Amino acid sequence: MTGVIEDYFDAFNAQDVDGMLACLTDDVAHHVNEGQIRIGKDKFRAFCDHMNRCYRETLTDLVYFQTGDRGAAEFTVNGTYLQTDDGLPDAAGQTYVLPAGSFFTLRDGKIARVTTYYNLADWIRQVS
Repeated sequence: MTGVIEDYFDAFNAQDVDGMLACLTDDVAHHVNEGQIRIGKDKFRAFCDHMNRCYRETLTDLVYFQTGDRGAAEFTVNGTYLQTDDGLPDAAGQTYVLPAGSFFTLRDGKIARVTTYYNLADWIRQVS
């Protein structure tokens, strides 16, 4: 199965923010884990830029699900904490491995909603 969700994650793993943006609708709703909903590609790009400064992540063990206009992916996040993020422990190059999942709404062949979940307490334990 290939499609926009797989393209999105391929771009993520390539650290290709423009490739990720190409998969999204202009009014994408980005539901951030433990955060606010961000609407639009500009806010999505700003989020990605922030994340790429603070973290280097690769996703493995990707499993995709899709039915109609809904999709999901389960995966493992393999990361390095590069720069201290506001309100979180100090960064010193710590590595972490987290199970995670994302949920999607699709519209006209693009992603209109991205919601990602992972266990923040587990991440904090691993980098502290």
